[in-house]
Amino acid sequence: MRTIVVTGSASGIGKATKALLESRGDKVIGVDLRDADVQVDLSTAAGRTALVEGVGDLTGGRIDGIVANAGLSHEIPLTMAVNYFGAVATLEGLRPFLAGSDAPRAVTTSSMASLREPDAQLVEAALAGDEATAMARATELVEGGPQHFIYPSSKNALSRWLRRNAPTPEWAGAGIPLNAIAPGVVLTAMTADMLGTEQGRESVSSHVPMPLNGYMPAESAASLFAWLVSPENTHLCGQVIFIDGGTDVVMRGDSTW
Repeated sequence: MRTIVVTGSASGIGKATKALLESRGDKVIGVDLRDADVQVDLSTAAGRTALVEGVGDLTGGRIDGIVANAGLSHEIPLTMAVNYFGAVATLEGLRPFLAGSDAPRAVTTSSMASLREPDAQLVEAALAGDEATAMARATELVEGGPQHFIYPSSKNALSRWLRRNAPTPEWAGAGIPLNAIAPGVVLTAMTADMLGTEQGRESVSSHVPMPLNGYMPAESAASLFAWLVSPENTHLCGQVIFIDGGTDVVMRGDSTW
C-alpha cells in the first residue's frame, strides 16, 4: 500500500484523485481548509508549516507521493499565495518524507492558463521566492482595475519553478519524478457558475477551445495524477502535461514549446 498526500482534497480534482487512489488500495492523506485529514490554510506560512507537521504526525514522516493540487482561480492576491507559494511549500516541505519510499513521486497542478500572457513582475518575484513583493504586485494589479494576470502568472511561475527544479539533485538525483498536469476547463464547483449559462459557455469556449470531447470531468485529471504518482512513472521529468481537450494545440499550433 502506498501513502499519497493530496492537497485540495475536499473538492474538484483533488476529491476525485483521492477517491480514485483509495479505490486502488492507496492510503490518502487529504489536505484542505475543511473536510480533510489535515486542515490548513496554504495561503499562510503558518498553514504551510502545519501541513508538514500534520502529515508527519499521521505518517511517521514517510510517504510515497505528493499531489500538490490545491489552488484558486480568482483574480485576487490570495490566488498567488496558494497557487504558487502554497504549492512550492507543499512540494519542498514534504519532499524529505519521500526519502524512505521505493518509488517516490511528486506532481502539481498547473493550467492551460500558463500559456497566457503573465505579469512579468509578479512571476519574477515569485521565482525569486519574494512573497511580500509578489503579494504587493498582485494587490497593485487588483487595484488597477479588472485584469486577468494573477491566475495565469501563478501557473506560469509554478511551471517555470517545476522546470528549474525537476532535474536537480534534490529531485531527479534522489529518484523523484517531479511533474505537473495542465488542465483545461474542468467540470467542478469552481466552474459551475461560469458554465451555467449559454453566454457563459460561449465566452469560456472562445478563450479555452477544447475540440476533443469538450469540458472534462475531474476524474480525467485524477486518472493522470494516479499514473504520475505510480511506480510505473519512472522517467517523466519536469513535464507539464496539457490535459486540455486540445486547447494547447489550438493556441500554439505546431510549436512544441
